[in-house]
Amino acid sequence: MTHITRILVPTDFSTTADAALEYAFVLAERFGASVQLLHVLEDPFVIDEMAADGYVLEEPALRSAMLEDARERLAHRAAPHDQAIRIGTDVLFGHGAQTIAQYAAERGIDMIVMGTHGRTGVAHLLLGSIAERLVRTAPCPVLTVRHPRERKERTELAYDVDHLPA
Repeated sequence: MTHITRILVPTDFSTTADAALEYAFVLAERFGASVQLLHVLEDPFVIDEMAADGYVLEEPALRSAMLEDARERLAHRAAPHDQAIRIGTDVLFGHGAQTIAQYAAERGIDMIVMGTHGRTGVAHLLLGSIAERLVRTAPCPVLTVRHPRERKERTELAYDVDHLPA
C-alpha cells in the first residue's frame, strides 16, 4: 500500500463537501498526512466547450471579491481542527475536474477526498458530475463521500479506519 502523505479536498462549500472534509481529517490523522483544501471558481475563459468571446468580462472587483470570499470560507473550515494536522488552502480560477486533476498532479497529491451529490437522471445529464470526471482523470485514488442523509438511506460498506494498514 502506498503511504498517504498529502490529501486533497476539493470543496464547493456544500454539506456533502464538509462531510468529505471530515473523512479527510480522519485519514490525515491516521496516516500523519497533510490536508489541502481547494476551491475552484469557474472561469469562463478556460472552459473548452465554449468560446471566450461569448462571455461578458467580469469586473476585476467582482473577481477579487469572489476570491476573498472563497479564501475566508476555506479558512473557516480549516480553523477548528487539530493543530497536529497540517492544513493548507488554495483558491483557483479554472474548470472543475480538469483543474483539480492538474492541481493534484502538480503537487504530488496521494489521495483526493471529495463529496458527491449523487445526481441521477436528467440532473446528471445536464449538470454532469465533477466527481465522476475526476475519478476518470485524477493522477491518484479518489474517495467519494455521499451526503450524510444519503449514507443513512442506503446500505454501504463501512471500514473501521482505526484498523487500516499504515
